[in-house]
Amino acid sequence: MSVPLRAITVFHAVARFGSITRAAEDLGVTPSAVSQQIQTLEVGLGTALIGKAGRNVVLTEAGERYFEMIGAEIDRIMEATQRIQGFRSVTTLTVRATPSLSTKWLLPRLAGFVEAHPDIELRLDGTNEPTAFQKESVDVEIRHGTGGWPGLFAEGLAEESFRPVCAPSLAAPGSLAAEDLPRHRLIHSVKSQVQWAHWFKLAGVVPAARWRRLLFDRTHMAIDAAAGGLGIALESDLMLWGDLRAGRLVCPLATPPRITLVTQWVTCPPDHLRHRKVRAFLDWIRQERDAWAAERSAETLPANL
Repeated sequence: MSVPLRAITVFHAVARFGSITRAAEDLGVTPSAVSQQIQTLEVGLGTALIGKAGRNVVLTEAGERYFEMIGAEIDRIMEATQRIQGFRSVTTLTVRATPSLSTKWLLPRLAGFVEAHPDIELRLDGTNEPTAFQKESVDVEIRHGTGGWPGLFAEGLAEESFRPVCAPSLAAPGSLAAEDLPRHRLIHSVKSQVQWAHWFKLAGVVPAARWRRLLFDRTHMAIDAAAGGLGIALESDLMLWGDLRAGRLVCPLATPPRITLVTQWVTCPPDHLRHRKVRAFLDWIRQERDAWAAERSAETLPANL
C-alpha cells in the first residue's frame, strides 16, 4: 500500500508541535482531518506512530525513529515548495536563545545583522529548553550552561563578570561594604551559575541564617526587579550592560570580588556550519562579542566597572 505524502507531512507537523490541535491550526485543517491522515499513515506503515498522554500527543518508539528519519527531509521539501510558490523569497535562520539573553543582549544588536543580510529572514526563538537538533528546525542555539555537549559545536560567547547591582536610589555607587549587603533584600536568579552564597564566601562575609530574599527563575526579571529598586541582584555584566550604561543600575561596592565565567555558548551540530546563513550569523555574533568586550574595557561606568 502506497503512503500519500500528505499523510507524512501531517505526521511531521503533529510530531513537531506535539499536538493534533496545533498541527491542524498550522495546516489549516480540522483536528479530525489530521487524525484521519495519521490513521492512514499508520495503516500504510503497519505500526502505531502516536499515542496519548492525557491531552498531549506522544510519539511511540516507532514514531520517534520515523520522525528522526524524515524530519530534515520534510523541512527541505516544505521550504523548496514555498520558494517555488513565491511565499518565501529569503532564507530563514532560526536562532534559539534564552529569554534573558534575547532581551538583554541580542535584541539591542540585531539591527546590524538584519541590515547586513537582507536575504536572511531571522526567527528568534526565546526559550530555555535545550534544542533537540534532530527533531527541531533550529539552526543555532545560544545555550546557557557549562559547555562540552557531545556531538555539538560549542563556542563560548564571552567571558562574563558577575557583580552586585541595584538601583542608584537604593544605594549609590561604591557606597556599601560587602558586609552591608545582607542587611538589604537580595535578589536571586535561581538558575544562575553564580549564587549569593558563593559570592559571600569570596567576600569573606558570613551572612545571617535568614536572608530577605526575592527569587526569580529568569535573569531578565531579576535585573528589572533590581532596576525597580526591589533589592540587590548578583548578575553578569553581559546581561547588565545596557542598564549599567543607562544608569538604571549601579554596583554599590567599590571593590567587589572578581568572579568571571563563560555561561553562554553558541551551539549547533557541526554539519550546520556548512550553511551560509549559519556562518553569517557566527561571523556577526563574534564581531558583536568583540565590540562589546572592547567597549567594556574602554568605557568607565560609575564607580566600579
